[in-house]
Amino acid sequence: MTADTNHDRAGAPPLTMAEKLISRAVGDRVCRAGDQVQPDPRWVIVHDGYVQTAHKELSALGYRRITHPERVALVTDHDVIYVSPRVAEKARANRAIAQAWQVGHFSDVGQNGHGHLFPMENGMVVPGAFVIAYDMHCSTFGALGAYALASGNETTVVLATGRLLFEVPQSVRVNLRGQFQPGSHARDLGFRLGHSLTSDQAGIEYDSRVFEFCGDGAEQMTVASRVGLCNTLTEIGAAHVLFPPMHFDGRAAPDCQALRGDEAAHYEARLDLQLSELVPQVALPGSPDRAAPIDEVVGRPIDHAYLGSCGSSMYEDMASAALLLRHRTLAPGVRMVVVPGTTRIARQLADEGLMQIFMDAGATLLPPGCGPCAGGRSGLLAAGEVSISTAATNTAGRMGDPSAQAYLGSPLTVAASAIEGALCDPRQYASELARFH
Repeated sequence: MTADTNHDRAGAPPLTMAEKLISRAVGDRVCRAGDQVQPDPRWVIVHDGYVQTAHKELSALGYRRITHPERVALVTDHDVIYVSPRVAEKARANRAIAQAWQVGHFSDVGQNGHGHLFPMENGMVVPGAFVIAYDMHCSTFGALGAYALASGNETTVVLATGRLLFEVPQSVRVNLRGQFQPGSHARDLGFRLGHSLTSDQAGIEYDSRVFEFCGDGAEQMTVASRVGLCNTLTEIGAAHVLFPPMHFDGRAAPDCQALRGDEAAHYEARLDLQLSELVPQVALPGSPDRAAPIDEVVGRPIDHAYLGSCGSSMYEDMASAALLLRHRTLAPGVRMVVVPGTTRIARQLADEGLMQIFMDAGATLLPPGCGPCAGGRSGLLAAGEVSISTAATNTAGRMGDPSAQAYLGSPLTVAASAIEGALCDPRQYASELARFH
C-alpha cells in the first residue's frame, strides 16, 4: 500500500496519533497503518558508538558528504569517561567526522548528556515532531507526543538519502485511569504491562506496534513518568510509545488536540488500566518483561544499586530517590552509582543540594550519560553479585559478569533497597513518598 494522496488533513478520516504524526511528516497527506512512507525527519540522531561505522560505510560507497547535514545530531553519551586509549581515539575520530560532515549539532563529552533526553529539554524535539534515531530507546521522545523511528544499522541509508522507507505501524490504544499510589511508579507499570503482553495475558499483538496512551491517568503524568514508561515498553519490541502532546516544561502544546488520536480511529486493540491498583514491581534477571510484585523478592541481599539510564535519570527520578536517602546512608557492603541524564539536570541537582544528599549517603556520582547501562562501561558488576537498578535492560552480562543477577525497579525501589541492603518495598517509606507524590 502507499499513502493516500487524495485527501488533505481537513478531509482526513479518524486517525490514530501515529498516523497523524506521520501524515504531517510526509506533507499533510493521509497515512494509515500498512502504508509505505518516507517522511522528512526534523532530526537524525546518531550516538557515539555508531558514528565511525556509518562514516566507514559511507566512505566505502564514495560518499564524502551527507544529505541535510543541518538536520543531523551526533551525540556523545555512551563513552563519557575515557577508560582506555581506544575509547579516547574513537572520541577524537567522532569529533573529526562531525566537522567533516558539518553536522547541525554535535554534543561532546560534558556538553549535554543523554541523547534520548537532552533534545527534549533544549527544544530540538518538540510535540508533533518526526525524528529518526539510531538507538531504539529514542522511544523516550514519545513522552512529548513526538514520533521517533529507530533506524539501527539503516541509519547509514538515512545519512546518505535523508529519509528511510518504512511501514506505518498498527496502534494499540491504552486508556489509563486514576493515579499511582505512593510507592508505585511508571516504571512499575512498564514492567507489569510488558509481562502481561509477552506472556499473552493481555491477548493482543505487541511486536512492532505503537502504544498510544490516553485517559486521565496519562494526562496527569509528568514528562519524567512518561519517559520511564516509553523506555520500558521499547524492550519488548514496541515500535513506539506515544502520550498526549506536552512540552518539556509541562505546558500543553498549542495544537495538542489536533495531534491526539481520534477515538473513532482504527486501533488494532484497546486496553483499559487502573493505575491505583498497581503495586511496585521488579523485573527479574534476564529481561525487563519478567515482572513480579516486589513482595515476592523482598529481602534478597544486594551488592549494587544504580540510578540512571535513559528511562530513569530525569530530575524527578533523582529527586524522589534523594528524598528517601536524605539523612540516611547506604547499607554496609552496598555501592550505589548515580548518573543524571543531562548536564542541566545535574546542575539543578547540585543547585538544590540533592547531589550532596547522594554523596552524604555514600553514592558515587558519574557524569551525565548512559552510565553502567551502556554495556557496562562503568560501575561494573562482579561475578555472582546482585544489583537493583533503573537500567533499560537486565540481560545477562549487560552490566558486567554474566553470572551477576540484575534486577530492575523504579527509582523508589532502587533507593529503598540501597538503604536496606536488600530488595525492599518502597511503600515502607509511605509517609515520605506521600509528601513527594
